[in-house]
Amino acid sequence: MFVRRSFRIAHDEHYTTMNNRMARVRSLMKRELSEILQKDFSFPGVLVTVNEVDVTPDLRNAHAFIGILGDEVQRRKVVAELNARRGMIQRKIGDRVALKYTPQLHFKCDDSVERGVRVVALIDQLDTLCPPASEGDEASDVDEGSDADESKSNE
Repeated sequence: MFVRRSFRIAHDEHYTTMNNRMARVRSLMKRELSEILQKDFSFPGVLVTVNEVDVTPDLRNAHAFIGILGDEVQRRKVVAELNARRGMIQRKIGDRVALKYTPQLHFKCDDSVERGVRVVALIDQLDTLCPPASEGDEASDVDEGSDADESKSNE
């Protein structure tokens, strides 16, 4: 029983250590990729950000989720250019980051920021179309309803 318990503790510690390592690698890849995009690329009229980098457990592949504020044509161009110049980007990351294998990058467009902006705009539209009721209005509605109930109970 003692051996089994110590194995589980060692396994849990290894799992936690691997999760921490993966989080550090993801963070490091995101930071380095952001710096490379800022220094070596120019996208006129488009705002490009690295939202997230997801690395596979074997550290062989990395999916970079790129936030692109622009129209659909510009988004496709940016992702196509990044995927076309993937080798150069991987080489620069390999020079900066000390890993046994430099993950192969896969760039994907992340539209979560634009979805968030649309949701906020819809909420703002709701506020203009249906202004919130003031506290006095709510109280008068409650009072009217209670008066009607009292008149019914008196009959």
